[in-house]
Amino acid sequence: MTQTQEWQANWLMDRPFMQLDKLYLYHKEHETVANEPYQPDLQHHHWYVRNVFMLDEKVIDEGKLWLHLTADDYYKLYINGEFVGQGPAQSDANHYYYNRIDVSPFLCVGKNVIAVHVYYQGLLNRAYNSADNRQGFIAELWSDEHLLLKSDRTWKAKRVHDNRPGVTFGYDTQFTEHLDARQTERGWMDVNFDDSAWAHAEAAEHTDYTFVQQPTPLLDVYKKQPARVERLAPGHYLIDFGTELTGQFAMNAQGQAGENVHIWSGEELMPGDQAVRYEMRCNCLYHDQWTLSGDFDDYQTYDYKAFRYVEVQGPEASLKPESFHAVVRHYPLDDQSCVLHSSDERMNQIFEICKNGVRYGSQENFVDCPSREKGQYLGDNTIIGHSHMLLSGDLRLVRKAIEQFGRSSFVCDGIMAVVPGHYMQEIADFSLQWPMQVMTYYWYSGDTAFLQEMYPYAEGLLQHFEKFEREDGLIENFTDKWNLVDWPQNLRDNYDFELTRPVGPGCHNVINALYIGCVQTVYEIRKLLGVEFENRLPRLTKSFLDAFYDEKEGLFRDAEHSTHHALHANVLPLLFHIVPKESVGPIVDMIRTKRFACGVYFSYFVMKALAEVEEHEFIYDLLSADDEHSWGNMLKEGATTCFEAWGKDQKWNTSLCHPWASGPVPILIEDIIGLKPSKPGWQEIAFSPKLPASWTSFSLQLNVPTGTIRLQYENGEWRESFPPGIAVIRH
Repeated sequence: MTQTQEWQANWLMDRPFMQLDKLYLYHKEHETVANEPYQPDLQHHHWYVRNVFMLDEKVIDEGKLWLHLTADDYYKLYINGEFVGQGPAQSDANHYYYNRIDVSPFLCVGKNVIAVHVYYQGLLNRAYNSADNRQGFIAELWSDEHLLLKSDRTWKAKRVHDNRPGVTFGYDTQFTEHLDARQTERGWMDVNFDDSAWAHAEAAEHTDYTFVQQPTPLLDVYKKQPARVERLAPGHYLIDFGTELTGQFAMNAQGQAGENVHIWSGEELMPGDQAVRYEMRCNCLYHDQWTLSGDFDDYQTYDYKAFRYVEVQGPEASLKPESFHAVVRHYPLDDQSCVLHSSDERMNQIFEICKNGVRYGSQENFVDCPSREKGQYLGDNTIIGHSHMLLSGDLRLVRKAIEQFGRSSFVCDGIMAVVPGHYMQEIADFSLQWPMQVMTYYWYSGDTAFLQEMYPYAEGLLQHFEKFEREDGLIENFTDKWNLVDWPQNLRDNYDFELTRPVGPGCHNVINALYIGCVQTVYEIRKLLGVEFENRLPRLTKSFLDAFYDEKEGLFRDAEHSTHHALHANVLPLLFHIVPKESVGPIVDMIRTKRFACGVYFSYFVMKALAEVEEHEFIYDLLSADDEHSWGNMLKEGATTCFEAWGKDQKWNTSLCHPWASGPVPILIEDIIGLKPSKPGWQEIAFSPKLPASWTSFSLQLNVPTGTIRLQYENGEWRESFPPGIAVIRH
């Protein structure tokens, strides 16, 4: 169980927040909340907090110094003028994360300063737990068991106004930023800065946070130089970073006070390749402004964007193009943890755009896209989490995500669709996948204690859905949450059921197939934990067949009174072993005809279903294609990260970095190369390669919890290396 943190420090707050009631923003999606409106004048609120202190030589020499800190909504930490880190991962006040950071490398004998830039966004969205009038900061500096420094009323603080909000964009997830260097507190992070005019910080008398140590590391934050800088005209530059990334654009300038610089960012260029598409197709407006002070100025926005290109326009004499760079941010990813290369160059490129999509879509949480929603979606995580565990060899982010969704049962036993954040959304299809994510994590980790901890949430989830069972056990009229089937709507293969919100009356296929898959998984958890139960699966399977199976066609109907056989209505019964043996052939033939008549999200389930019936050659055909619905099409359209849809114009607001499209990663490794854990935690490895005939060579290096797997294949010859002492089961 998670240990909660008790603090000797004070929770410091900016004065305007002191008397505000904290808003409770959690509710069922279809319910309204009777809360007072949040404060527009406190949105995009930037607050500096600092403390100067002394350290003697003994303390420095004794060992590591640890800083415990957190802030609401977010902080960026500087020690003695150097950037140290940022956080925390967003979370609910009842389970609020703090960071424990080794700050020894940044401290010195004598005078030191800790400076913290605290940000309260104030918008109700998927990206932050904000808009609730909760703001502040807490910190303690420790040497072993000795408390050296704590946040209290001796700290100095100031609200600053050099970063003004513009318009909101995405789904109210971010502001355009106008940085005014004339109002900058220049040098405020340095030890010798004069803060005598700043007020002493105010300490809250009471707080209702429950603090727990963040179980994941701080983000990697680093500089990246442009791949190309083109001078379009005097004072007008186009910068290309070579690939989409997440972070901030940064630069220096020195000009006249009041001169303005405009910065446009985007994922792609406008026709003609001379201007950035900053009014982005994904519904983001990446246009920021910078007003110069007359001194040497540094530019960097506070919040992050997803972009490849930047356009800068300002006074020619003031700009310093040699200073153009990006400050990249994402969850730490060791590039060597998973390296795959084959003789199929298109497949190498597909793997790379999927890897990049997962890299930049993994922040403090997984995000469905780092541009628009910036939210962690449960259904997306089925694919992103699976890919991330393979690509990174790091299971902590997946574990944290699973726990966060389980804990969302305090809002609804049926589990929320997007967590954390204060945007309440519920999608039945996604909820039913949560136990499957628990089991995938369990097979990768072998963490039985975590399985036990998550089990009550799984039972609560089942009980919630059971409320909508009719007499034969099928789910009917599930109006409690969205019934999604697939997204975008135009890629549902004409699924014949009214998927309005709330869903139309009746009983339909996909929600019931997922329900049976969920029941199967919860039963598997019960068996592992030694929980006795009555097996309802034979009855549920018979009811499903009676309701949806078209015996004449050997296919499944979309709904009880439909005659249509959508791809989605047949893939899931195949995946969950609901289909009669004689229907496997017709279903596979239908998939051969329809191919990916679905969204990128659902393609993962199509390929996993085909793997269940040993259709590996067909899977590779789908993976390596370049037709309209393929990863090859993304490459043809210039992808450097995997897209939200198969092509830029297949959805009205397509994001060009959407890691739910990373399905090729687990499919290639698990189903084509044939590596899976055959015992939890990779304590035994199953190896059953199904390489395509077109591969004359390939190599794979893969880190798993028990060690490193290395495979090499060259013209029929294998070289293999598995973790010592780990049995390998071959089929």
